[in-house]
Amino acid sequence: MSRHIVFGTGQIGRLVVEQLVADGHDVIAVNRSGRGRIRGATVVGGDATDAEFTTRITAAADAVYFCLNASHYDRWPQEFPPMQHGVLAGARAAGARLVVLDNLYTYGPANGRDLVETMAVQPTSAKAATRAAMTTELLDAHRAGELPVVIGRASDYFGPGATQSALGDTVFGTAVTGRTAQVMGDPDTLHSYSYTPDVAAALVTLGTEPAALGHIWHLPVAPAWTTRQIVDHVYGLAGHRPKLFAAGRPTLRAIGVVKPMMREYLHTLYQFTDRWVVDDSAFRSTFGEPATPLESALASTFGWYADRAAAPVPA
Repeated sequence: MSRHIVFGTGQIGRLVVEQLVADGHDVIAVNRSGRGRIRGATVVGGDATDAEFTTRITAAADAVYFCLNASHYDRWPQEFPPMQHGVLAGARAAGARLVVLDNLYTYGPANGRDLVETMAVQPTSAKAATRAAMTTELLDAHRAGELPVVIGRASDYFGPGATQSALGDTVFGTAVTGRTAQVMGDPDTLHSYSYTPDVAAALVTLGTEPAALGHIWHLPVAPAWTTRQIVDHVYGLAGHRPKLFAAGRPTLRAIGVVKPMMREYLHTLYQFTDRWVVDDSAFRSTFGEPATPLESALASTFGWYADRAAAPVPA
């Protein structure tokens, strides 16, 4: 049995904890409040930006997982790096492997190309530049021999329980009731979506495999469909005629007048207006772990939403 510390118990972190527990590891899950129960794991609360706390909680750890996100999307440059600094300090003090969940912002617009790990870093927004700088910090620490680091990158999420995502309540939730699905950008361009159980399983692999270290990996993702194809398929599972509204740049600007947070999505809207296809062949060829077939992943996710809708409301 080895000791694993997972920072973050959200849409991915919780699944990572559950997978590690199932594999027989000693697991501590860290979130801000300390609330929540995960069978087989110890849940503690603390401030990830506090190096004293992270050093104490990661003592004797074999692997540390960074699955956190900034609380406020509009304050990424201010909130996100300090969390990584804190977790990095803790993992460094423990001599543990640090596994970092990343996204695809760093690449900037793909201009029709498949996204591969060797693409140049071309951030086009403050959020993308923040992620790029965080990646540089991690890889520099690895190259300097301070600690072993590995980075796993995923695309937009969907999966059971992943309600706050591009294909969350606004697609699966609306399909259950037959209301209109709401997405961003051009629904007729190919877009890779990452299935949360695949993301979590791949991060656990990166936490244990020697060949993973010092690299950026695109985590397993099924062959891309268009967003419209996905919506049509999900509504078919629900037995409803598909209805779809796609918000473009003018709509997001208009909504942003009353909901300023919506303006933040303009910075990365290119991911949904342009072809956005992730190449995961390096991970698959190295570790032999393919993504869950998209039809199966969509059915599993829809089943979770249908069960949630059918569950009685607590008194």
